[in-house]
Amino acid sequence: MGKVYTLSEAVSKFVENGDHIAFGGFTTNRKPIAAVHEILRQNKGDFIVETGPAGSDVDMLIGEKRVKAYINCYTADSGVTNVSRRFRKAYENGELLMEDYSQDALMLMLHAASLGLPFLPVSLMMGSGLTDEWGISREVRETIDKLPNDKFVYIDNPFKPGEKVVAVPVPKLDTAIIHVQMASPDGTCRIIGDEFHDVDIAIAARKVIVTCEQLVSNEYIRREPTKNSIAPFCVDAVVHVPYGAHPTQCYDFYDYDNTFLKAYGAASKTDEDFKAFLDEWVYGVKSPEEYREKLGANRLIALNNVPGYGFATEVK
Repeated sequence: MGKVYTLSEAVSKFVENGDHIAFGGFTTNRKPIAAVHEILRQNKGDFIVETGPAGSDVDMLIGEKRVKAYINCYTADSGVTNVSRRFRKAYENGELLMEDYSQDALMLMLHAASLGLPFLPVSLMMGSGLTDEWGISREVRETIDKLPNDKFVYIDNPFKPGEKVVAVPVPKLDTAIIHVQMASPDGTCRIIGDEFHDVDIAIAARKVIVTCEQLVSNEYIRREPTKNSIAPFCVDAVVHVPYGAHPTQCYDFYDYDNTFLKAYGAASKTDEDFKAFLDEWVYGVKSPEEYREKLGANRLIALNNVPGYGFATEVK
């Protein structure tokens, strides 16, 4: 049936150890959480993660030591944790290679990747600690094939002699993983609401896995082509995973599970509680179907958006 896989099949085939990988969504919005759970279950890792504002998706990978180097701008479950705790602990203990760019620069870097540019000139970050301080030294960078040797390079503006701009690197992504509201078997995707950087990483990456709330026919999704966001030639695998972004929200479908996010935030404070949480909610279930069954129908129904409001009225 076109590019349709089970989640286990898609991760097994398209996620490789050592991938330079990016995840869609934004902190607690439309994150591909089900796919991250499956990556953990399949013991995939050694990743170079370069992505927009992240949350518990990347935090879990870092906590399980699956990330070799991390290029980012912000990592938190917004409204629950100011900084994701596994990420913070790993960085403060010197266990994580991490490079920090401003959010606007990083989003532009991912967009430049979709355009196939060799580098990106910006005036952003100039005169700040983001250029004065490097999280990953040149010496360490030279030992990692998928990282550029420099965080940035000052270059002359060819149109204004004497003016300098910052040239930042453009990632060469191996894999992008995105959760969308609707997709079809040929890989056409529809994102409702803010697209964040998802379209850019889908175009840029050489392998793309999409999980979706609704799997519809190719004919149906083409009836309103102006509503579609990602073209089928960008996508390698489509996986039908209702509530695949839980506990983050999926606009027009369901809201944040604030209780669950708070529980993860509390558990992520210590190594022991973090391990117990993952043993229960990741390794203790074999599939998204078992995960939904464990959450329970009443809990999931309470998260559903109420027509006319655009959000769930029962969220606590």
